[in-house]
Amino acid sequence: MKDAASVNVVDGETGAEAGERESLADALQEPRPEERGGRRKRRSRARARTISIRRLSKAELNRGRDLYPETDYWKPKNRSECKDMERPCPFVSCKYHLYIDVHPVRGSIKLNFPDIEIWEMTETCALDVADRGGITLEEVGEIMNLTRERVRQVETAGLARLQEYRAVERLKDYVT
Repeated sequence: MKDAASVNVVDGETGAEAGERESLADALQEPRPEERGGRRKRRSRARARTISIRRLSKAELNRGRDLYPETDYWKPKNRSECKDMERPCPFVSCKYHLYIDVHPVRGSIKLNFPDIEIWEMTETCALDVADRGGITLEEVGEIMNLTRERVRQVETAGLARLQEYRAVERLKDYVT
């Protein structure tokens, strides 16, 4: 069995050269070839989690009602009311807030960022992101906690829906 010194000599390195290479790799924080393993980098954030209302028991629903009773409070009704407000946006119930999504039919709640708190988010409002203008798929993926490929798929589906809508609008002239 070979020891580490003989392996380095066979590779043409002295012990000092091997130590420099290792410390340089540590300084640059690059994975060593034996650590890479051909796998992709893991996501740094936790995946989004969906809570199905249908799967909650009556006791859990009642406990939620008791802990968080519905209260009537002021919240912005349109973009002009919230445009100059504090950020991060405290109104999680707004449909443009990026922290949670509520399905309009099923009522299921999707936590887009289950591992962080609202005040830790860099962007909280989809309208703020839209006001900035065009951004890359990577930036959208980072903001929405999605992969670049999923963002591309959603974009393609949205553009296809717009094309269908335009085609239907052209046909309305022929329908009486």
